[in-house]
Amino acid sequence: MHQAGLTDADVRDFIENGFLRIERAFPPALAAAARAILWRDTGCDPDDTRTWTRPVVRLGEYAGPPFADAINTPVLRDAFDQLVGKGCWVPRWSLGTFPIRFPSPDDPGDTGWHIDASFAGEGSSPTDYLSWHANVSSRGRALLMLLLFSDVGDDDAPTRIRVGSHRDIARRLTPFGEQGASLKELAGNGFAESAQRPEALATGEAGTVYLCHPFLVHAAQPHRGTQPRFMAQPPLFPAEPLRLNRPDGAYSPVEQAIRLALTEVT
Repeated sequence: MHQAGLTDADVRDFIENGFLRIERAFPPALAAAARAILWRDTGCDPDDTRTWTRPVVRLGEYAGPPFADAINTPVLRDAFDQLVGKGCWVPRWSLGTFPIRFPSPDDPGDTGWHIDASFAGEGSSPTDYLSWHANVSSRGRALLMLLLFSDVGDDDAPTRIRVGSHRDIARRLTPFGEQGASLKELAGNGFAESAQRPEALATGEAGTVYLCHPFLVHAAQPHRGTQPRFMAQPPLFPAEPLRLNRPDGAYSPVEQAIRLALTEVT
């Protein structure tokens, strides 16, 4: 699949389910090189579990090799073209925050269901992410990406995904118009509109990438395994605004998913 790009079935799955899992999206050697840097910056010893004292360690923006190399493989760039449109996305050279999750009996405190907000609305604060907004045309965000930099099994705090929940959120956002709704407003009901959706886990070998619709409802969970989980979760930014009314009808799969959601009878 990787040499030929995404198949028609892959694209249909993305529109229907809200995400795609791409194995070997970047080489394991890049993941290993990145982990070495991240381990150093955690201040923890990979060979001494006594130093693993926190359930989550968050590390800041990482640019340059090996991080930029991992997000710019031909496999991923081709997938961005197919899901967002050629020339419609901004290349990434950094990977944002890494929430590194360690095996721990403690509550990490960040396991609620949510979507990722994408722009500052009226009254938003740069220090309060819950005040940031999303709108039905996904202003400021073309994709959510989950890049696995370590092997992640069922017990290794894989991100939980509500399959198809992007369609629920598209309908939820519609009444808010261009200004959209804050994450706090959207979370007011606990994302109950997607509660009946089946769940999937973002598992896989290091080098696996999940490309997700920006409206996909997802959540962290505690780590019950034995080895820390290394994952990046950057957005892919649009080079131009997503459009839900195109005269030529040439909609990207990201746009198609939103349009189809708005025509569904629930």
